[in-house]
Amino acid sequence: MSSRASAASRKSAKTEYIETDTGNKISRRAKIEGSPNIMLGGRTVIMADVHLRGDLHRFSQSSTDGKTSGAPTTAISIGRYTVVSTGCTIRPPMRLSRGQMNFYPMKIGDHVFIGPNSQISAISISSHVHISANCVLSPFIIIKERCKILPDTVVPANMVIPAGSVVAGRPGRIIGEVAEGWGAGSASGGGDWVEGGELKELVRSIK
Repeated sequence: MSSRASAASRKSAKTEYIETDTGNKISRRAKIEGSPNIMLGGRTVIMADVHLRGDLHRFSQSSTDGKTSGAPTTAISIGRYTVVSTGCTIRPPMRLSRGQMNFYPMKIGDHVFIGPNSQISAISISSHVHISANCVLSPFIIIKERCKILPDTVVPANMVIPAGSVVAGRPGRIIGEVAEGWGAGSASGGGDWVEGGELKELVRSIK
């Protein structure tokens, strides 16, 4: 069941992570703006120095006076057992329209790994995607299931990446497909885990 990032309950002042009732682990050193507009699906990890820009969201327009309403919106939605590594920035994509900046909701699926120091503005990342370190995902990218983005890749805006693709380069391009059985199952024991697979063991190992 989903919980808003602002609902985190502190367990101990000495622990690195704040843990929510649904098992989300949020580093005390993460910077989260617009927390009411961020949805975490459960058992998701937000590491230190991550910057979540939930403050960048669309406002509803009143049909009578044209003014923005205070209705809650979701700027960033992150699924279950997803890990956002140290130093990442998650920023909803933006498009200029009639001289105004319009932000669009970002959705990240389940069992997604986002490597350290990556900059994410994709509009949709499906489940079981592995994003390596130092990647840049430009606005309005769509990544389908079971994809792998190699380190230091810069994916250009509006690119649609088919399921099972491997992407690399600056600018990023599809260089192949993941091997048959890539990401199948989950590793057992401690911090072991499988790229593109279930991240339950990795999430459990993070304290």
